[in-house]
Amino acid sequence: MSDAPRTARSSWTAILLGLTALAVVAVYVALPSGTRSQALASEAMVAITCVLSALVIARAVQGGAWHGAIWLAWTLVLLGIGNALFFVFDVARPGSYQPRPSDAIFLVLMIPLLKLAEAEAREHFAPRERRELTIDLLLITASITAMLYLLIRPVGSDAQTAFSAAVFALLAATQLAVFCGIALWVPDREHLMQAIAFAVTATATAGFGYQWVHGSFSGTSTWIDLSLALAPLAFAAITLLQPRHQPTDAVERPRWSRPVLTMLAVVSACAALSVVALLDQRRGIDDLASTVIIVLLGMGVAVRIVANQVASTQGHREVRAALADKEAALQEADRALERVREANETLGQSEEHLRSVFDAAEDGVVELDERGVVIRANNALCRMVRLDREAVEGQPWSALAAAVTGANESFASLPQAAEAEVRRAEGQPLFLESRVSQIPTSPPRTLMLVRDVTAARVADQTIRSLFKFLQDRDEDRTRLLRRTNAAIEAERNRVARDLHDGPVQGVSAASLSLEAALLMIKAGDTERGMEVLSRIRVELTSEADALRRLMSGLRPPVLEERGLAPALLEMVKRFGDDQGVHAEFASRLATSLSEDLETLAYRVVQEALSNAAKHAEADMLTVNLEADDVQVRIEVQDDGRGFDAARSREYLREGRVGLASMRERVELASGTFVVRSSPSRGTTILATLPLEESGADRELAVHEV
Repeated sequence: MSDAPRTARSSWTAILLGLTALAVVAVYVALPSGTRSQALASEAMVAITCVLSALVIARAVQGGAWHGAIWLAWTLVLLGIGNALFFVFDVARPGSYQPRPSDAIFLVLMIPLLKLAEAEAREHFAPRERRELTIDLLLITASITAMLYLLIRPVGSDAQTAFSAAVFALLAATQLAVFCGIALWVPDREHLMQAIAFAVTATATAGFGYQWVHGSFSGTSTWIDLSLALAPLAFAAITLLQPRHQPTDAVERPRWSRPVLTMLAVVSACAALSVVALLDQRRGIDDLASTVIIVLLGMGVAVRIVANQVASTQGHREVRAALADKEAALQEADRALERVREANETLGQSEEHLRSVFDAAEDGVVELDERGVVIRANNALCRMVRLDREAVEGQPWSALAAAVTGANESFASLPQAAEAEVRRAEGQPLFLESRVSQIPTSPPRTLMLVRDVTAARVADQTIRSLFKFLQDRDEDRTRLLRRTNAAIEAERNRVARDLHDGPVQGVSAASLSLEAALLMIKAGDTERGMEVLSRIRVELTSEADALRRLMSGLRPPVLEERGLAPALLEMVKRFGDDQGVHAEFASRLATSLSEDLETLAYRVVQEALSNAAKHAEADMLTVNLEADDVQVRIEVQDDGRGFDAARSREYLREGRVGLASMRERVELASGTFVVRSSPSRGTTILATLPLEESGADRELAVHEV
């Protein structure tokens, strides 16, 4: 059913309830007070209003009202049936009523009332809240029942009358305590109105019970009759005007409701105990009954205290668990924030690293947009085209080709072609190769890598010849090595390595220089060619001297005659005299060394002094030799101009193989080799050689190399 018809029907039903209430009041006003006709009319009107209200509530439940209201309808039906029976008994046998054992039938009203309370609890309270609410309401109900029992029970009454007084006290107390307690816990409009209505019926029930047990009930008490007749109409109106309970989460419960209800439970129990203690003798209650009431109330207070302790313990446990969960959540949040921070730092470092890589690349890197405009270019490309970055970025590639001196059509088509040539003013062309990749962005971008291959083209043939030469030499050496025994093979390997590290590299470099000089002379640059030839002559002379020193130093006589320390002392002294350097030598040998290890240590120091003489320009040099039972430690330190240690591989490519030779010697002997140097801060060379490796092992290592 749609909302509009339901609203219209509710309005007409509310009007009917209002007219019924006016009719009830009119009947009570019209009839003479205290007459039998008023008593019969009151009983009939209560029955009629109860049945009518029950029908309205049941119809509202079918139309979508709160389903638990059906128990309120059953309560009204039972109340209506009871008043109809009173009407029949009054018509058939008029007279006053007296307490009887059958008064227990009134307790039937407790069934729908308790079911209604249970439905309210399930609707609005969590299981733990239901337990606490039930304990509080039971204690309040018991306390009010005890006090009402003392007030309703006649003084000196018999057991039957006392039982009837207890029945009516329990009915009245249940209505008042349960539904007022629920309204206190969930103080919305519906529950407050419902609590007021039940308070009225509870008061009427207590008054009815008082008259009943005192034998004064005649059905002509106006306020009792009007209360019992109008209260059902009020229940129907409440259910009709407020058809659905609000969800529990939608009701904002005041913080004070829960402690106030608990306080009321304890206060009511204390009040009941006080009333029993003061009035038990006055009301004719014997000591046994008084003791039972006091014990029951005390047990209720004890149960409430235990329930509070249990709830407090559970609350503390939940708080600790919540704090632990909160701490875990905070720690997880801290870890997440730390991960985010690390991710941001990593992202920033990655961006900075990519920018550094982009700018430090030896090849030219260019990013072009879909129109061929240069978005960014690195320093290498700017050096190739000899233009500033500001003049390159933001320009179309065609405009850049026009701005580059000596560029031809191949350079303009470099993003599409693979090769280009730029004619320099000095005569040497610049040969470029490109590789193009598409960047999947929107709009699309193009990444172009440009490489200077001029030196590669010039040196290609030279490299091929050298490679063939090295192949031939390697094959010859292999055939010779196969015909020698292990000792001779190891010795020749050491000699070949020394030759390769020294004169052969110089001769190879001279050969390359000769090829370059030949190309210069062929190109007409005779003057530069002669200069290169002069340098070659000087280098060959130097390498010849080095070769003679090498030949004479294969196994220095002083090393055979006097040992490692005197040989190094003589070498350091000669170095200081030859180079005009303050040279110092210190040694501390705790054990004797094998011949192979002495020779290796001697060669390391010899090569270090050779490098210092060529490059260090030092004023002071020290050599320290130490040996214990485990290793030999050699340290050569100078205060020269130093160099960038990270460029060792670059020096090797340039033909400066001294450091590489020392490193190879040391590592073949399972030692370690460390170079510490920086520009203008001198150089320190540190080599450690283990003593436990046998000579046979070192010879095998040399042979494998």
